[in-house]
Amino acid sequence: MSDKIHLKVITHENIVYEDDIDELYVQAADGRLGILKNHIPVICSLAIGVTKVIKEKTPSCIATMGGILQFANNRATILTDIAELDCDIDLVRAQHAKQRAEARLKAHDETIDIVRAQFALAKAIARISAGDKKY
Repeated sequence: MSDKIHLKVITHENIVYEDDIDELYVQAADGRLGILKNHIPVICSLAIGVTKVIKEKTPSCIATMGGILQFANNRATILTDIAELDCDIDLVRAQHAKQRAEARLKAHDETIDIVRAQFALAKAIARISAGDKKY
């Protein structure tokens, strides 16, 4: 069996990440999931969160906005609508988005779409966590 996991993170627009890695951690819909080489096959839905990749003891983070993870034979594929590498995330912009979403939720205004504001808040938190590499 392979010494590494081959990871590919794909959006509708492009391949965001592709490399051979040592460890993979994702935010599955029902909790965090860690995958090491030779893990049993798995398919799961992903929640909005941070995908953490460790290659040669160096961590990298990818903000993933939901999607699906498929893992088999040391090949992992993540299909997601949006994925952003930690080095590409504008932390100031993400902080502003978080503040706006929190303000909308605190306003208790009947015209505010609560689900949309919660979604915006979750995306902002994922971006901030990935950008700060806090996972």
